[in-house]
Amino acid sequence: MFGNVKKLLVEKASISKKPGVNSDGLKASDVDPHLVFHYGIPLGCCMFAYDAIQKILAISTTDGRIKLFGKDNSQTLLESDDTVPSKFLEFVQNQGILLNVNLKNHIEVWDLERRLLSHVHVFKEEITSFTVMQAGPYMYVGDSEGNIKVFKIEQEVCHVMPMKYTIPFSASHGNPTEVLADRAVISILPQPTAESKRFLIIFKDGFITLWEIRECKSILVTGGSMFQSVHNEAKHVTSACWVCPFGSKVAVGYDNGEVLIWSVPTSKQSEIGIQNTPICKLILGFKSEKTPIASLKWAYADAKATRLYVMGASDVASTNLLQVILLNEHTETRTIKLGLHLSEPCLDMMITLSTTEQSKVKQDLLLLIGKSGNVYMYDDCSIEKYLLQCQSRSPPSLPKELMVKMPFVDSSITVAKLITDNPYALSSDEDYILVVKDIPSLVPLETKSKDGGHSNPYQFSGFGKIKNLYITGHSDGAINFWDISCHFPIPILSLKQQSEDDFSLSGIPVTALYFDGNSRIIISGDQSGTVRFFKFKPEPYTAENSFISFQGSTKKRNNHIQSVKVIKVNGSVLSLAICQNTRHVAIGNDHGDVSLVDTEGLNIIFQSHIASDISPGIISMQFKICSLQNFEKNVLVVATKDSSILAFDSDSGNMLSASMVQPKKPSRALFMHILDWQDIAVRGANISTGSPIEEGVPKQSFILVCSEKAAYVYSLTHTIQGVKKVHYKKKFHSTSCCWASTFYTASDVGLMLLFTSGKVEIRSLPELSLFKETSIRGFRYSAPKPNSLSDSSMCSSNSGDFVMVNGDQEFFILSVLLQRETFRNLDFISRVYRKDLMLTQEVPASGATVQKEKKKGLFGSVLKDITGSKKHAPEMETEDTKESIEELSTIFSTANFPCEVENKDNQAVDEDELDLNIDDIDLDDPGEKPKEQNILAALNKHKLKFQAFTAGKLKQMKVKNEKHITKEEQQQDEKSSAIDQIKKKYGFSLQGESSAAKMAESKLQENLRKLQGISLKTTEMQDNAKSFSSMARELLRTKEQEDK
Repeated sequence: MFGNVKKLLVEKASISKKPGVNSDGLKASDVDPHLVFHYGIPLGCCMFAYDAIQKILAISTTDGRIKLFGKDNSQTLLESDDTVPSKFLEFVQNQGILLNVNLKNHIEVWDLERRLLSHVHVFKEEITSFTVMQAGPYMYVGDSEGNIKVFKIEQEVCHVMPMKYTIPFSASHGNPTEVLADRAVISILPQPTAESKRFLIIFKDGFITLWEIRECKSILVTGGSMFQSVHNEAKHVTSACWVCPFGSKVAVGYDNGEVLIWSVPTSKQSEIGIQNTPICKLILGFKSEKTPIASLKWAYADAKATRLYVMGASDVASTNLLQVILLNEHTETRTIKLGLHLSEPCLDMMITLSTTEQSKVKQDLLLLIGKSGNVYMYDDCSIEKYLLQCQSRSPPSLPKELMVKMPFVDSSITVAKLITDNPYALSSDEDYILVVKDIPSLVPLETKSKDGGHSNPYQFSGFGKIKNLYITGHSDGAINFWDISCHFPIPILSLKQQSEDDFSLSGIPVTALYFDGNSRIIISGDQSGTVRFFKFKPEPYTAENSFISFQGSTKKRNNHIQSVKVIKVNGSVLSLAICQNTRHVAIGNDHGDVSLVDTEGLNIIFQSHIASDISPGIISMQFKICSLQNFEKNVLVVATKDSSILAFDSDSGNMLSASMVQPKKPSRALFMHILDWQDIAVRGANISTGSPIEEGVPKQSFILVCSEKAAYVYSLTHTIQGVKKVHYKKKFHSTSCCWASTFYTASDVGLMLLFTSGKVEIRSLPELSLFKETSIRGFRYSAPKPNSLSDSSMCSSNSGDFVMVNGDQEFFILSVLLQRETFRNLDFISRVYRKDLMLTQEVPASGATVQKEKKKGLFGSVLKDITGSKKHAPEMETEDTKESIEELSTIFSTANFPCEVENKDNQAVDEDELDLNIDDIDLDDPGEKPKEQNILAALNKHKLKFQAFTAGKLKQMKVKNEKHITKEEQQQDEKSSAIDQIKKKYGFSLQGESSAAKMAESKLQENLRKLQGISLKTTEMQDNAKSFSSMARELLRTKEQEDK
């Protein structure tokens, strides 16, 4: 949430430091604003990724953040250095690595175990396609020029490394002489049954190429201009996906709204060559509206329930931008589809498939990201059921759309309070772990129990055991209590009672709250002017779950409330304050009225109205005992919305001065607080666990007032007397302030300011000097409109902890002070990646999966061929996946198109920076070299690398490569190394079998021969230069004589 926290030099105050101020108080080194925990869906979502084994869902945002959701309610937030959207987002399945390609074409490698950015590779070209191989540590990157590069994923260090194996546009495209504008690679699809052998390349101009990795050539070319010339229609590819578990059929979406299904060979024995016609065309209605196909997803179920999800572009105004098509034997003759009427156009979609177990219920989800950034959810099982039964006599109901939001908030939060650092908290970490695991998940990625319910193991027995208490007032009149001791908001108690006899919700927003744990009271004020006094019973309570909406029940009476008292005032209640000595409560409303009430009898002691031409609302009040003319008085200091300050005698209700203190240019006030340094010493002693506070605490008191445009520090004594005396002032020029609060340390007090731009400032008090500045990424604040409430709720504690809630989607906790342990360090909440799961479950080999499917005959009758006969499962090549993947290491490490690489390298190198290497010198006459010499050097380098492996590894590589050698070669070279065997396979000689020492000696002799040759050639060039010089002088002499 926080960007780069930059440490700033403490700026000098606008007014020099006054005497009597503690100089040994808060320091810049004491503060460190940082994110403690983020809960919910971040703002600006744009892309999904999903790890099906680890059950991790990733959602990237437009400002470079990535939110991760895992099992057992775990979640964490990652922040990239670049505040730009993602272009591609993919997991390396079950390996704890997330790859993010952003708009700058930077490939980010995230280590999920350590939750940090491990590596960034800057790609020079524009990335247009990005695919991770599921069965091996490799990925393919296609660019706008039509070229493809291969990268290796170094899993131990979480890095990516470019390989020498490349696929240039000229080698893979069906017609490389065509116009270059449409040559971009749109999709790279490794063939499911042969990931280590072939992958499909789909270009923007429509050409589809099946690439054979080992033979380094295309074995299928289809689509493109050949197909478009027949239909006289130009179109471009926008998306593609497999629609067959064998990799024999691919669905391709175009910018004109078409979706075509093409046939792809699955083995070398299959018919290959050039095909010009797709096997099926889906009629969906996108073409009539010219809606580009933005995304295609495929869900394999069985021969009858396999589905294709088609999503139209989000910039097109249409109510039917997402359709689900049933793929079976009737697809060509009868299209069965479901159009989902979305709340808004969508940017991305993801299908999360859960494993089916006997003791659990299948729960698959279709997740969508709306154009606004909201996340929507469908039960995919309901979609499947509807498609299968929609044409029956009793079709099921349409699937319902749900917006993902905090599951236990029925209405928006309108006001909140945060109380932290209860020293009597007793709950253990193990108790919290059990509670968090059982709370309903934001996104249910795991299968749930058959009963479908959640039992809340949290048993509320009183506030005394809660370290950090969060209280929220809601728009429907409810008051909810949360335990956030372990970061995660755990609901513990809900109050919906309105009076002694009325237990229903009022439906009127709560606008003010006051809580006193020692007195066991909570006071609430709402928009209608109703103030309620709730008195709790003595603790401990009978352990029970009292959060009503958590279980969805309508419980009538709350067993924790002893009494409820109600009083009514005019207007909307904006602020509440209580005097600890007299137990009187001050109530301020939006009309400028101040009422003082006795809590016992609810008698109104006095009421006073504050007139204001700008904004009379009372935003803050505070009681204080002050010494005036050698007499102590109970004073009530009041701040209004227009930043005016005045004081009342709380005993009589009389104003202590005839005038108010206000700035020359008033602006909307946000916060008012009395800075009494004796109170600070007492608060600090309560916070500190070390040595007691030193003596000599300054006696002067101030009043701090923060508005949208400035912060002021006045003298308390002068303000009570109506005299404006500004000690310190700081104006905010660049942006408006939207929140201000103070925090206490063991010896001092500080100020936190939050601005509408997301900037956070930490300043000293009373000097208002800047300590540190940072920013909250993704922060959004919109000022509330007249007679309405803001979507954002903010509150803070005296200990420097801050909680903000954006609507019903996002909840995060910040901490200001360095090395504070306000919240329990429960790593399991942020640990979305489980390494122990990786050891027990591995990604299934594609070959094994296909064999199981093949035995069942799955997908054998999904689509008919052109002639109308049913197409059975194609013959598959059997392969040992592990051996094939390890063989790829050698293949990808060798430059398969050295001329292409050499040309690009020559273009990238500056001529002024060329260094001459003795290995580059060729004393022989230029001529054509045999093929062996072109890549022999590369093979020798790999031989040296293989020699560094263990003996067991060498033996393993030897066994694997011997499978490709003839019987005659096996008898002659049983002890050959793996690289020598590869040389034999490709017809190379074995003259390089000498040891590394002999090779070095031979290289040295060759270099000596080159140096001798250079010396001879230098001498010869010098002689030639002398001859040319003599000839030139003779010619000059002859010319001079002719002129005479």
